[in-house]
Amino acid sequence: MVESLLAVAVDSGVSSPLLVDFPYGRGAVWNIVYVSLYVSLIAVALSSLFGLTVAMLVGFNDFPGRSFVIALINTGMGFPSVVVGLVVLFAVSSEGPLGQIGFTLVFTREAMILSQFVLAAPVITGISLAAVIDVDDGVRDAAYAMGGTRLDVALTTVRQARYGIITGILAGLGRAISEVGSVLIVGGNIEGQTRTLTTAIQLEARQGRFEFALILGAILVALVLLINGLLLKVGGGRV
Repeated sequence: MVESLLAVAVDSGVSSPLLVDFPYGRGAVWNIVYVSLYVSLIAVALSSLFGLTVAMLVGFNDFPGRSFVIALINTGMGFPSVVVGLVVLFAVSSEGPLGQIGFTLVFTREAMILSQFVLAAPVITGISLAAVIDVDDGVRDAAYAMGGTRLDVALTTVRQARYGIITGILAGLGRAISEVGSVLIVGGNIEGQTRTLTTAIQLEARQGRFEFALILGAILVALVLLINGLLLKVGGGRV
């Protein structure tokens, strides 16, 4: 699907009303797609590991301040992306905590991953936590009664809550891959390095190349639909 869209976008030398002014080479567009997928999928994978771990810890345990932790997670689901970008930019700058210990991450893909992680993790954690809490206590009691360990009970709970967890991952993916503000701040939209589909769309629209911006948008939508379809298949199609 993506390749067919690129074929329309790239001038093959054959006159066609479908062809548009293509400001980059085919390799440049593939690089934009690659950077988008690389950054977003790694950020969502890390966010899923973190979010599911936190959801299980908070969902399984009753401790002082639990309600505050849940409220904090829910608040994080609405973090303004530009604020996240500014905070991450400060953290990775030469004067920030990561910069002072030797990490030079300004305008890199790693900084973009960190930014998207901060945005996606609360979304995945919050929805996964709601799914875990919603699992009937009888399921856990039955797992314990059958001699299951805490790990067995946790895996049983994850299986029961998997549809809600996949919904959370899809929501986190949507937040990450469609992000513009924070990745633009920390990544700089450098051609061949940190330019993603969303930042490229913004650039093309600002320069008046609306046809090409729409093609990039179609590629982005196709990628999201493809990834969502794969996750839905894993989840049994009930999300």
